[in-house]
Amino acid sequence: MTILHKNPKINKDVIRSRHQVWSNPWHFLAFGFGSGLTKFAPGTFGTLAAIPLYLLLVQLPWLWYGMITLFAFYIGIHICQVASDDLKVHDFSGIVWDEFVGFWITMFMIPLDWKWLILGFVLFRFFDIVKPWPISYLDQHVDGGFGIMIDDVLAGIYAWFCLFMIVTYF
Repeated sequence: MTILHKNPKINKDVIRSRHQVWSNPWHFLAFGFGSGLTKFAPGTFGTLAAIPLYLLLVQLPWLWYGMITLFAFYIGIHICQVASDDLKVHDFSGIVWDEFVGFWITMFMIPLDWKWLILGFVLFRFFDIVKPWPISYLDQHVDGGFGIMIDDVLAGIYAWFCLFMIVTYF
């Protein structure tokens, strides 16, 4: 079975099989353990798929959480580059590893509470979709795996700052 993703920013004829995602470990990670295979809002579903791993990460001391997130960013550059090269499309919408890392950045050192989790999710998706400057600039001008990752990292930082201020002062 093949999936056709429609995204105005990419070639509408890109078709890949589910088998490729499930059989290639780089694609499996890039597509967020399969969450990026959805035809509708793969970034949102990728962020949702990041929540169970966040619930494990948040149990760790903040230093370990930060180091694992930094490692996920670093390896994510390679993960996204490999998937992008194989698909021959830059920043294909089904590649959602960047959403995982961006969401984990959003939730860094935020108390574990469902209201903060939901608000962090909403804030991260907002900044990832709206892409205020310089996120939009980097999204359009930086290529490769780093380019795929950096806009979500910045969206995560913007969302983290807003969430941190709300948690701290409200």
